[in-house]
Amino acid sequence: METGVASYAKGVLPRGISSREPPPPATPFPCSVPQVELAVRGVAQGVVIYILVEGREGRWGILPVTRCELGDSLEEFLSKATPDKGLIRLLVCMGEALRTISFKVRTASCGGTACVNTFGDEQLAVDLLADKLLFEALRYSHFCNYACSEEEPELQDMEGPAEGGFSVAFDPLDGSSIVDTNFTVGTIFGVWPGKALTGVTGRDQVAAAMGIYGPRTTYIIALKDCPGTHEFLLLDDGKWQHVKDTTSIGEGKMFSRGISEQPPTTLSTPRFLIDYYVREKYTLRYTGGMVPDVNQIIVKEKGIFTNVTSPTAKAKLRLLFEVAPLGFLVEKAGGHSSDGKQSVLDKVITTLDERTQVAYGSKNEIIRFEETMYGSSRLKAETAVGAAA
Repeated sequence: METGVASYAKGVLPRGISSREPPPPATPFPCSVPQVELAVRGVAQGVVIYILVEGREGRWGILPVTRCELGDSLEEFLSKATPDKGLIRLLVCMGEALRTISFKVRTASCGGTACVNTFGDEQLAVDLLADKLLFEALRYSHFCNYACSEEEPELQDMEGPAEGGFSVAFDPLDGSSIVDTNFTVGTIFGVWPGKALTGVTGRDQVAAAMGIYGPRTTYIIALKDCPGTHEFLLLDDGKWQHVKDTTSIGEGKMFSRGISEQPPTTLSTPRFLIDYYVREKYTLRYTGGMVPDVNQIIVKEKGIFTNVTSPTAKAKLRLLFEVAPLGFLVEKAGGHSSDGKQSVLDKVITTLDERTQVAYGSKNEIIRFEETMYGSSRLKAETAVGAAA
């Protein structure tokens, strides 16, 4: 379903369907599987899209969904993008928390506390404040079963519904160590259905998002059954406005190199990647914050981010709190992710502290990354070409 709608939204019509034909009437549930092509016919008129949904006993139905448009408020967008009122409520409540965190990042103390979290990272006062606000937002939503924070890596009961609901993992303030230098920082979270955050994969997420606190405050959202990754801008009146959709990530000479890698002066596989980027005159855009470095790939619709391990540099990034949610955002935007051998969304999350190396970017950049690291790439259906200027 999702692929069909995404392709149609990009102007690729299913065979036998004319863009001049009017959209079909809403088909009552159930309907037959061959009607799948009808599910995307209305996009050409810019009025409505149809999504194919699977119901009980293998029956299928088509539901009309009003098209999301730039300029929509967050609530308007979500009401069009998903019929799940619980998910809408949760994402709106998280948006309220992000708005408050944005203000607190600009005004709260950045001094180090005496606290060290379970993973051994020093916590800052603003970390703890963001952590508290996000837990409160999830509890207030009434649709979160369990939540887990990178600062408090234990499942917390959010008193969600007896049936259904979601579980959420988040990094409350990624890049908090660079707040005092006034660099951009952000919040990352992933939403899984049910009550489990282990034994699942990133592909099981129903939504993922980033809150980005820089010169502008933005809320980047991707939903499982809605094509693309979507950017919302925090306005002066405190409302979120839909300002950008990203559905493809192409080639471009821009890279961001994570700090877990060995220095390029040593003889290492990562060095060959860096040598290639330098030789091909890529632009280095690296802030030291994962959120802004990955967000630039989505906003600029090009580039690559890498955080590579080696014998002397162990994996730093946590699959549950950072890598899987960001992988979901990048792949929904039309990009790719990799741990060197597979998409990070296909990695089973076995423990809350599981860590991994990662690369995000365009298809050809990920092919190059996998081939450089391990000699072959699962994505190489055709020969990779050089990046465009």
